[in-house]
Amino acid sequence: MAKSTSKDTQALFHSLRSAYAATPTNLKIIDLYVVFSVFTALIQVVYMAIVGSFPFNSFLSGVLSSIGTAVLAVCLRIQVNKENKEFKDLPPERAFADFVLCNLVLHLVIMNFLG
Repeated sequence: MAKSTSKDTQALFHSLRSAYAATPTNLKIIDLYVVFSVFTALIQVVYMAIVGSFPFNSFLSGVLSSIGTAVLAVCLRIQVNKENKEFKDLPPERAFADFVLCNLVLHLVIMNFLG
């Protein structure tokens, strides 16, 4: 049974890798940005666990900024994806402008939270 599960897992990873190879480059760049943002949040959580959380609002601001940016990037990816029929009339420039404006608002709120 374990041998079958291993083959199924390898087949799954192979099919995911071949499907992702057909993904356009601009979506891959957005995916990389999302991974970087989530990784930054994880580093901040690990640092807080090791060192401590003395300025707790600073920790919350950093983590919420990273996760919020990742969420906005996922929204950008959904809007820019040409296979998504829901946003077919939305030009990529408008989606990017929405992303920038929402990031600006997010970071203004984060800076306000810092004090």
